[in-house]
Amino acid sequence: MSVRDLTVLGSASAVPTRTRNHNGYLLRWDGQGVLFDPGEGTQRQMTHAGLSANDVNWICVTHFHGDHCLGVPGIVQRIARDGVAHPVDAAFPASGRLYWERLRNAAVFRDTDVVRERPVSGERMALDTGDAPFSLVARRLSHPVEAYGYRLEEPDGVTMLPDELAARGVRGPLIRRLQEDGRVTTPDGRTVTLAECSVTRPGQKAAFVMDTRLCDGVRELADGVDMLVIESTFLHEDAGLAAEYGHLTAAQAGEVAAEAGVRRLVLTHFSERYPAADEHRFLAEASAAFGGDITLVHDLDRIPLPPRRLTGRDAGQDPGHG
Repeated sequence: MSVRDLTVLGSASAVPTRTRNHNGYLLRWDGQGVLFDPGEGTQRQMTHAGLSANDVNWICVTHFHGDHCLGVPGIVQRIARDGVAHPVDAAFPASGRLYWERLRNAAVFRDTDVVRERPVSGERMALDTGDAPFSLVARRLSHPVEAYGYRLEEPDGVTMLPDELAARGVRGPLIRRLQEDGRVTTPDGRTVTLAECSVTRPGQKAAFVMDTRLCDGVRELADGVDMLVIESTFLHEDAGLAAEYGHLTAAQAGEVAAEAGVRRLVLTHFSERYPAADEHRFLAEASAAFGGDITLVHDLDRIPLPPRRLTGRDAGQDPGHG
């Protein structure tokens, strides 16, 4: 079975603490790894998590504040040192290209040509993911510096229904032909359509939303996703600070998840102003608005995407991620 999960490499905001590293998140998706916002210490955290440079296919930087990008030099140099052979695409705000170049060239090393730059610009930009099992879109957010969130989607598919196939005499190679052509003629002369023997299999979706105020971009990225990884830097009592510095509260994260129909809400990016004893308050504020699955992360947590949504006649089955 394919693996789709999020490994949390760091979950602090501007300042790392004794228990929380700077940001870093690796989303594994059917053999592809998307590394979001590698902050300081990400390379070492990957070692602790049992991950390597070969697990990275994409580096997606939301913006160029240090807690979201100071791990770029170590990651790029490790990709080169370990001889990663596959392409690694690096998405980042085009307006911050100078910072990207400084990070990539922060020290002397034998550079690699597998890292391909994919600067993003405009309100919304689709990135070319080639033969990856997902599409990737960047959407502008609201922060004091230009920032983007990211959304991954796989295309919808179909789940074949064995009982319906058998009842209509569709067997062996005819099943593949039915999937490819949409209809087949059985040996007894019946015409069978794909709609008679299958149900829609909704593609899974995930969104990554870091430093931002509430805005249209947040809502678009979160809309209907299976997993929303979102900053919850402040508690509601500090909502004024959140707005001033371009951040969300835990309560706002919960409201976004509820309005967007999110299935699993993942809270992260916590300010160092709050002690560990306050963690329950983040959960309480988010759950007051959102009644679904909420995870408040800790470093090195591994969080699976929820089992895919089921529709129609396959409700009650659990096909996993296949």
